[in-house]
Amino acid sequence: MASAPAPRGTGSPESASASPDAPETVLVVDFGAQYAQLIARRVREARIYSEVVPSTMPVEEMLARDPKAVILSGGPSSVYAEDAPSLDGSLFDAGVPVLGLCYGFQLMAQALGGTVDNTGSREYGRTDLSVSKGASTLFEGTPSHQQVWMSHGDACSAAPEGFTVTASTDMVPVAAFEHDGRRLYGVQYHPEVMHSTHGQQVLEHFLYRGAGLSPTWTTASIVDEQVAAIREQVGSKRAICGLSGGVDSAVAAALVHKAVGTQLTCVYVDHGLMRKGETEQVEKDFVAATGVQLKVVDAADRFISALAGASDPEQKRKIIGREFIRVFEQAQAELVAEAGAAGEDVAFLVQGTLYPDVVESGGGTGAANIKSHHNVGGLPEDLEFELVEPLRKLFKDEVRMVGQELGLPEEIVQRQPFPGPGLGIRIIGEVTRERLDVLREADAIAREELTAAGLDRDIWQCPVVLLADIRSVGVQGDGRTYGHPVVLRPVSSEDAMTADWSRLPYDVLARVSTRITNEVSGVNRVALDITSKPPGTIEWE
Repeated sequence: MASAPAPRGTGSPESASASPDAPETVLVVDFGAQYAQLIARRVREARIYSEVVPSTMPVEEMLARDPKAVILSGGPSSVYAEDAPSLDGSLFDAGVPVLGLCYGFQLMAQALGGTVDNTGSREYGRTDLSVSKGASTLFEGTPSHQQVWMSHGDACSAAPEGFTVTASTDMVPVAAFEHDGRRLYGVQYHPEVMHSTHGQQVLEHFLYRGAGLSPTWTTASIVDEQVAAIREQVGSKRAICGLSGGVDSAVAAALVHKAVGTQLTCVYVDHGLMRKGETEQVEKDFVAATGVQLKVVDAADRFISALAGASDPEQKRKIIGREFIRVFEQAQAELVAEAGAAGEDVAFLVQGTLYPDVVESGGGTGAANIKSHHNVGGLPEDLEFELVEPLRKLFKDEVRMVGQELGLPEEIVQRQPFPGPGLGIRIIGEVTRERLDVLREADAIAREELTAAGLDRDIWQCPVVLLADIRSVGVQGDGRTYGHPVVLRPVSSEDAMTADWSRLPYDVLARVSTRITNEVSGVNRVALDITSKPPGTIEWE
């Protein structure tokens, strides 16, 4: 059977449990791998829905979710370690297609009677894989020699009975095996990483050929599923949404508005720490695109006054978070009072929680109060609303595609990540109105030049940092100046967990530097931050 095409797509059920309308689900069992979320992303790129579950989940619970396939992730442990994660072998007799990767491959081999040697020999990084069965389910149509990414100490030396060995390396005699009759497959390497040159093709072969799944998970399906789920959850009551101007809250609000219309009111707190033009973008473009009811609270003076004299990063974050809480509480109380006067009940709070937030916090199913990971530093736990989280099963790139499906403006959908405390944590030192104006202009120039060069999609984000407590000597207009440096921090990333500095063209960097030093009063030096994450974070504060 030929492999199906796999354009990128999105979609997600609100509930993890199986239902007649739920999409076919692939479970990714996490054995402590750094790549578990990446495996889930790759499955979704094949237009099949996936979820990450912990290896501690009982097999009975996994099967109760009615998965159409299961993928066992890699992990840092040896299968011979006393405290190594294990897996109930009954999974392999359940009739569900299973693919084992790296550590998951070794667990599978060991559980099914194969031999895994603890030789002490290790194989890390790029490795040449020799495919011995080119017509196999996983490898059909791929080269007989291909680069893969290895990361293991133990090695499989004998496949379980009935399995066909399909690939090897110089150090590993059994680097892949298959049993089509039982629909069980495994590879010793990491097909999910980009260094495995045909890894996505191998994953898709498992999904389409081995498991018999169809690539039907799309942006249209997520919108339809979520609209139905939101209508059922909210009913006739009212909801509010704290709109930050970022893509997550914008898409969440647009989905809820599509579902319940005027039952939703969005609150946008203008704390005076936004970038140039972004408040206007929310007030005009977002409202024009969605028709949502928007309550704008102009609190810039309040925030800037509260920040006076504060230069410590953590102190600034706490001040911004505290003031946001107070302003939001006041706006919320006004909305509740207005609704009560009209005989209506404001019972729901819309939040743009994403799937990485869910996985990293233990995979919870939501909470009755606003979560502490809110991007402005935490809303009060006694704001008792039921949460509506329509994006809680999506990654950032999927959220952007849903936003496009909903017709949101490109400027909002493709907006680079921006911290809740805004420019307040991109000024090193005290935050003042004058310093904010300087940073806003420098940031706007950097964004304009990156857009003009067509680089917006090539970088994750490009924070511009004002070193307000530092001055450097310069020469401008034949005279000596004593101005502030700004730092450009362009980074590339998939999920912000790790990042590398973006190698921007020198001519683009030159234009940015020339324009900033020529056009922004008080700045006479532009520096480039070339630190990866780790060790450095993306933001400076």
